[in-house]
Amino acid sequence: MNRTTRLVILLAAVVLLGTVGTAAVLRAADRSGARDQDQAGGPPVRTGAVALQPSGGRQLLVRNLAWGPHRDEIAAVPAGRPAGPRTVSGIKCLRFHAAAATGICLQAEHGALRDTYRAVVLDSHLHERRHFPAAGIPTRARVSPSGHLVAWTVFVSGDSYAGTNFSTRTALVDTRTWAIDANLESFAVTKDGRPYHASDINIWGVTFADDHRFYATLATGGRTYLVRGDVTARTLTTLHRNVECPSLSPDGTRLAYKKRVAHASPDAPWRLYVLDLRSMTETATTELRSLDDQALWANNSTLVYALPGDYGSDLWTVPAAGKGTPRRLMTSALAPAYLG
Repeated sequence: MNRTTRLVILLAAVVLLGTVGTAAVLRAADRSGARDQDQAGGPPVRTGAVALQPSGGRQLLVRNLAWGPHRDEIAAVPAGRPAGPRTVSGIKCLRFHAAAATGICLQAEHGALRDTYRAVVLDSHLHERRHFPAAGIPTRARVSPSGHLVAWTVFVSGDSYAGTNFSTRTALVDTRTWAIDANLESFAVTKDGRPYHASDINIWGVTFADDHRFYATLATGGRTYLVRGDVTARTLTTLHRNVECPSLSPDGTRLAYKKRVAHASPDAPWRLYVLDLRSMTETATTELRSLDDQALWANNSTLVYALPGDYGSDLWTVPAAGKGTPRRLMTSALAPAYLG
């Protein structure tokens, strides 16, 4: 093969690679642009007023994932008609929760070189009351039943709970004083009845009982634990093993959570369980798919959670008692909150 032939082959390879690269960029740009276009057959979306003190009956608020100009905005539907038209607010959140006329919205701020994140506390009309820097990618958010406390979790490193190579940071704010605990890892830990100290502790997935007590996940030594937190005493006490992203029932007697099960795929290791806090008895729900979400109680008998869908995530429901059949609640939605 002479020099001219080699140069021709090299030039052809360069042109081919350039063509492939250009096509990939154009496909990505086209898909990104498609997110701004309404999806065929998608849920009806309309603009309007969204409030955290609904006057027209019980409401379900979600992060709207339907493709179109209102993707990622907080949207409201009547709780009894979740498939009905969505009223969008204009407020975009990656994670969201609300209770008692207080909301917590985790947002991305897009920079020229990298994205940064912040946690925004919202009033009943979704106006900003105060914001705080968030140290990483948002993943969980909760408001206490009174609206006096808010908490959020971010990934400081990594972006999934499935493996072990991640680090989280969970912050808690009192909306009456704006005092912040920027990292719950500073709380004193009692594990198996003894004081515990370790450099690998991670805390995530807060769920509030009241303005003093909460539950969360503590990870250390390759295991996860349900912990009960005391805001005033600044303590965390382990209660049960193999619990992730707990969610307290409205009556305060049970926790829904993700449990790692034997023989599951390392990339999809969880099943949805319910723990009775009096007897510490576990009940598996009939949802057999792996879910990576912090479930929400729609009422004292029904759980709501997100699973992957065609446009990001869909919301599903299943009875908490270990019977019944999972059913789809809403398409293209995430981060639910019931109000009213």
